[in-house]
Amino acid sequence: MEQAKRVLIKFSGEALAGESGFGIDTPILKFIANEIKDLVDAGKEVGIVIGGGNIVRGVTASQDGIIKRTSGDHMGMLATVINSIALREAIEYVGVNVRVQSAIKMEAFCETFIVGRAQRHLEKGRVVIFGAGTGNPFFTTDTAATLRAIEIGSDMIIKATKVDGVYDKDPKKFADAQLLKNISYEEALQDNIKVMDDTAIALAKDNKLPILVCNMFKKGNILNILNGDENALYSIVK
Repeated sequence: MEQAKRVLIKFSGEALAGESGFGIDTPILKFIANEIKDLVDAGKEVGIVIGGGNIVRGVTASQDGIIKRTSGDHMGMLATVINSIALREAIEYVGVNVRVQSAIKMEAFCETFIVGRAQRHLEKGRVVIFGAGTGNPFFTTDTAATLRAIEIGSDMIIKATKVDGVYDKDPKKFADAQLLKNISYEEALQDNIKVMDDTAIALAKDNKLPILVCNMFKKGNILNILNGDENALYSIVK
């Protein structure tokens, strides 16, 4: 594993919901905040993008045609800001400086995204959480995370999940599922391998941005991987 100073971590909104599948589970928030603190304490510069699926997803909200897809995606963007504010509070609670920047202007709640300002926050040891996706409908938070990672000059994007990495088939259904340690961008675009959406992977490929996929619920896992732990389980797309 190559050394990474600046990283962008992508969390799913569903990860915050815990067993209920909806809303925000504060013990999980605290767990994530402590994991982020460990990274910052180790000298890493950390950006974060978090989805909104624990509150509302644009595709789901608009599936029966009553809510237009554009409006559904706007609702999803607002959900990511709610999650971003919650995560900001948790990270501040454990003693780390953090800022939320939104792709859509909402000055009463957070800063508006400006890449130079985000970079300065990171250089000063502050965590930056990027909310509201790309600010445009029809783009996922996977794509937003990849875009922000490129804009801030991240060494890699980390897709934090509930499993150890990318498998050749669903490990929950097949006992013989194999963890794929090294994956090319071309392989990641195949239908049977789910890493991120195709737009995000294509954007990462064009900018030679590695994608690390790992389990976020193993304490210290992300830091161990970045420190080169040979026993750590993960997948890397590059």
